[in-house]
Amino acid sequence: MDGLELIEVSLKDLLNENPMFRIDSKFVNKKTIEVLNAVKRREFFYLKPSCIVNGPFGSALTSEAHLTGGGIPLIRSLNINDGFYVDQSNMVYISKKDSDMLQHSRLDVDDIVLSRVGSIGFFARIDSRLGICNISSNNIGIKLNSYSINEKHYILTYLNTKYAYLLTNRRATGNVQQKLTVNDIEKIPIPILSEQFYSRISSLIQLSEDTRNKSESIYSSAEQAFAQLVEMPAYKIESAQSYTKPFSESYRLSGRLDAEYYQPKYDVYLSLLQRFETTKIPCEFDVFKNTGTNYADGIDDVGVIKTKQLTNSGIDTDGVESYFSNELCIKYKSTFLVQNDVIFASMGVGSLGKVSLFSYTGDKAFVTDSTLRIYRAKKGTRILPEVLCVFLQSTVGQELIYRYVVGSTGIINIYDEDIAKIPIPIIDSAIQKDIAAKVQESFALRRRSKQLLEYAKQAVEMAIEQGEDAALAWLEEKS
Repeated sequence: MDGLELIEVSLKDLLNENPMFRIDSKFVNKKTIEVLNAVKRREFFYLKPSCIVNGPFGSALTSEAHLTGGGIPLIRSLNINDGFYVDQSNMVYISKKDSDMLQHSRLDVDDIVLSRVGSIGFFARIDSRLGICNISSNNIGIKLNSYSINEKHYILTYLNTKYAYLLTNRRATGNVQQKLTVNDIEKIPIPILSEQFYSRISSLIQLSEDTRNKSESIYSSAEQAFAQLVEMPAYKIESAQSYTKPFSESYRLSGRLDAEYYQPKYDVYLSLLQRFETTKIPCEFDVFKNTGTNYADGIDDVGVIKTKQLTNSGIDTDGVESYFSNELCIKYKSTFLVQNDVIFASMGVGSLGKVSLFSYTGDKAFVTDSTLRIYRAKKGTRILPEVLCVFLQSTVGQELIYRYVVGSTGIINIYDEDIAKIPIPIIDSAIQKDIAAKVQESFALRRRSKQLLEYAKQAVEMAIEQGEDAALAWLEEKS
């Protein structure tokens, strides 16, 4: 059978692995069976059935659910779009009352969560930023309280390897939308390695978290440095008085009749910015928009950045799922991203207003999809890209952006000519440089944090392929 995509499978092994007796090509394809055999060449274990739980089904949550802040974090499938970490950018919360009712699906630090629908194969850790949390019905939780810290971190890392990814995805069923069950997770074999190896992997996971926390702290300090100059105390906004504007000062100037546009808080924000010399985005930045949705299958020439890749701490280039060929980019006359481009989301509920800075040290090429705008600093700009990014993410920036939003029922957008009306404060150049330095330092630490996780994952894969000694020696070289 050499050279053919055929493989012999024991009926006994097939039934042990698969009580439903699946014999489809996805479940028993040659590559997957080879991976399964490679994992099972050494001692292995399965996760205890009692530690794997579904999120609550049905209307288990009260009317207090889905708070926008405070309470207990509720992890949904959209928060699991990459390995290792939970994406908190669209987090919602439930009340403590609801969380207490849902003890079965409540998770704690160092437990694991994965999506059971959609994006299959990503296992994220509950880290110290989340603490006690709960999961939606579209997620599966893995409670690891009966394992040691070192074992927990090893299990997390192994589940994010290429081996576990294949073994997890082979079990997913469904055509339009892939699905997993608790029983599927119970059947993923986990190789047994030494305590010394577990300890080394655990040290990388903990160092990665410390580095990530430091990155977020530094970015927060950049935001605070800006806010101290520009932000206004909330009580002053809340105390703004409503009043009637004459026709000559309203519709005749703006063309807007909606009450939202004329809320008195906007006058307060604009008066606040009058303390500074201001400019507009088109005066300081070239504005680009890409087109085309004909993504290429089986080609990874040029990554397409979409809204889901935009985070406050930079663009997640590792999470790219769509690609263009080089030929398509030439056809569409695409604008390729360059270092320190500011990317702005101009469309979509929950997406519009998201802003990120493109800070990338790799050699792959990236473009944006048609819902995003690229702001590229002109020569001699008075606003550093990092500062523009922080301003647009700030309370003032977001409020002024949403003043110009049009549309409803899930389809909202902001026109380029409207965002061009937003005044951008020109702050002292020394303060701008300090903010920019903090942003760049934060991004460098974030990249280091992700690199440490990648080292951990590669070391586990190497231990399976070449043995622990080779993996530990490789890690020693990287440290």
